[in-house]
Amino acid sequence: MKILMVLTSHDKLGDTGKSTGFWLEEFAAPYYVFKDAGAEITIASPKGGQPPLDPASDADDAQTEATERFKTDKAAQDDLAKTAVLSTVSADGFDAIFYPGGHGPLWDLAEDADSIKLIETFASSDRPIGAVCHAPAVFRHPKGADGKPVVSGKTVTGFTNTEEEGVGLTDIVPFLVEDMLKANGGTYQKGADWGSFAVTDGKLVTGQNPASSEAAAHQILALLGAAE
Repeated sequence: MKILMVLTSHDKLGDTGKSTGFWLEEFAAPYYVFKDAGAEITIASPKGGQPPLDPASDADDAQTEATERFKTDKAAQDDLAKTAVLSTVSADGFDAIFYPGGHGPLWDLAEDADSIKLIETFASSDRPIGAVCHAPAVFRHPKGADGKPVVSGKTVTGFTNTEEEGVGLTDIVPFLVEDMLKANGGTYQKGADWGSFAVTDGKLVTGQNPASSEAAAHQILALLGAAE
């Protein structure tokens, strides 16, 4: 079982002067769900190498069992430090692809031609695709074989407009995940703000927020028929 995890390389939060990147829990929780199930994991990012960590996700109040495990896991830290350059990665041989969030993907992965091609390839070959929190931003441009957005007609979730408002970034982000998914024909659903909520429709798995990361990863494993 081989799983490709794709992280952002973008580290600037609009014109705020603040840093962003990927959200630690949204990487660590799925990483260990997959690892503990025996998966072989490849990590990639647009620029390769060490992806930028959103400093807010490293704060004390954002820590979870998975993030604490990561901070003492030298092998996992080494894996993260040497992500493959996304343009060099082929979909061949991978059983699923998974995108952790953080605000970074709104700027780079949402518009990245290599990411778009990968998603379209996974979709056309009916392989599981997962994205959590802001990472469903990656579904902005990919199309299915019918020429419609890959989320068209699919039940999906992602970071809610009210959650974005809660972190005060509604006017900073290039677009709102909830609005984009709806505009692309997705049947958008959500749970309580900041609570765990993940949905599967066909081979597409989406999670609403950081708390949904583990649930989304387990749903990917279920699609792969992996024993847990």
